[in-house]
Amino acid sequence: MNEYARLNSLATATPQHKLIQTEVAKAAADLFSREFSDFDRLLPVYTNAQIDTRSSCVPLDWYLKPHTFSERNDLYIDSALDLIEEAALACLERADLETGDIGGLVVVSSTGVATPSLDALLMERMQLRRDVRRLPVFGLGCVGGVLGLARAAAMAQAEPGMRVLFLVVELCGLTFQKSDLSKSNVIATALFGDGAAGAIVSCLGSGPAITGWGEYTWPDSLDVMGWNVSDDGLNVLFSRDIPTLVRNEMKSAVGQFLDAQNMCAGDIDAYVTHPGGAKVLDALEEVFDLGPGTLVHAREVLRRYGNMSAATVLFVLEKALGDQSGKFLMSSLGPGFTAGFLTLET
Repeated sequence: MNEYARLNSLATATPQHKLIQTEVAKAAADLFSREFSDFDRLLPVYTNAQIDTRSSCVPLDWYLKPHTFSERNDLYIDSALDLIEEAALACLERADLETGDIGGLVVVSSTGVATPSLDALLMERMQLRRDVRRLPVFGLGCVGGVLGLARAAAMAQAEPGMRVLFLVVELCGLTFQKSDLSKSNVIATALFGDGAAGAIVSCLGSGPAITGWGEYTWPDSLDVMGWNVSDDGLNVLFSRDIPTLVRNEMKSAVGQFLDAQNMCAGDIDAYVTHPGGAKVLDALEEVFDLGPGTLVHAREVLRRYGNMSAATVLFVLEKALGDQSGKFLMSSLGPGFTAGFLTLET
């Protein structure tokens, strides 16, 4: 039995449709220019996002038609289940395990509503054990990848003989509302994509050790990021000041976390960050005293997949584990306004 919970396996999954950023920009111009007299001044966001492609559970022309909240949510449930099943099966195969070996199930998602929750629906689809301990997590947004993995590790350490299947899925595109003329909604069309990831976490077997985790929620910051729930669904909310907040506030939060782990910045061999956007990555490189462009894995994931909310940081981790070793610091930011941290050692 290991002292720490370990990442026994890791897998990612994306839906079938690919969105090309140049095509999205053209479609957005056709859609919004009728309502925005000065939409041309917003067009640079599609280039400045530094995104080439994204994955989507629906084709591009779907976004150009009106859809009810219930229609979008039905698509969310069906597509989310398909993706987390794909990620779960890949995790089991890579860890050489069967469904009966799973004793815990943590599922993170904030881009749709399901009751019974996705974990319960997945139990039926995959015929998991009847005594699986379930933990559905909603509302963490982009920070859910790090904090969800932390919850899975805590569950595994609480019962060292149990294997926990951790899954995260975000279908950000389905929240788009063509009638929402806010700047946040327009920026979201240039930034967000769909994706899922999974991991098997336990104190058994091999894999990177999850050595610590923590979080910090800033006061008076509830309006920085989240959803506004309307009759039409979930309206995206995020502040243009996020990069500035990162530059001004993140270093202190990181320092407090590392102090609690009896670590310092010099102990970190690799930073695995959620690529919330190109400007956020610029700010994080300053916070971590890294040269411009150093966060290559995060930038590559952003370029190929966009911001998939909570799932994205697991895509970055998968790339980082493929060509680096040592001590990793994972971090992400989400509604609250909250920073999540997790350390791994390979």
